[in-house]
Amino acid sequence: MGGSDPVRIGLVESLSRPGGNVTGVVFTTVDLVAKQLGLLHELVPTAAVIAVLRYPAMADGDAEVRELEGAGRAINRQLLIVNAASEQDFNAAFATIVNARAGALLVGRGPLFLSHRRQLVTLAARHQLPASYSTRAYIEVGGLMSYAASQTDAYRRAGLYAARIIRGEKPGELPVELSAKFELTFNLGTAKGMGLEIPPMLLARADEVIE
Repeated sequence: MGGSDPVRIGLVESLSRPGGNVTGVVFTTVDLVAKQLGLLHELVPTAAVIAVLRYPAMADGDAEVRELEGAGRAINRQLLIVNAASEQDFNAAFATIVNARAGALLVGRGPLFLSHRRQLVTLAARHQLPASYSTRAYIEVGGLMSYAASQTDAYRRAGLYAARIIRGEKPGELPVELSAKFELTFNLGTAKGMGLEIPPMLLARADEVIE
């Protein structure tokens, strides 16, 4: 599972005793957004305004915004929350971001954004906006930076759960596990194309650098 808190959205009764027929490994983005914003601030410390592009229909969206607003106050930066409910909203959303003189962009989660990741990455590059994304998939198509739970690790652990269920254990009695491994990825070619130098201390913490 990925994205939303399974307890908050009613998918399981609790993490320790999920009940029903659902269990596995979950990586919740609400818990990640403050870290993602902090890393983006480290990358572009001069950005007084940081834009957040979000899909408004995502579960846990309000909780995510509250977390972001708190993180913005903690680093003394103004956040500009911009919604995009469809592909047709992308150009207007970026126009709003540019007009507000945002110096950096955090692109939120959701299947809409992921399925149009090339378009979003292209728009960020066109407007010279240093952008951070919710999964490594964006970096593979030219995105600048991502910080996300390791899907490889999550799939491996989910496979172990599948084996236990095949052997007869009940899913509802197996605790839902939280992701424990997170990956920071940079696309160095994108940074160079923007004339952006990634701070050495930040680059040293990267799990992967794509040339």
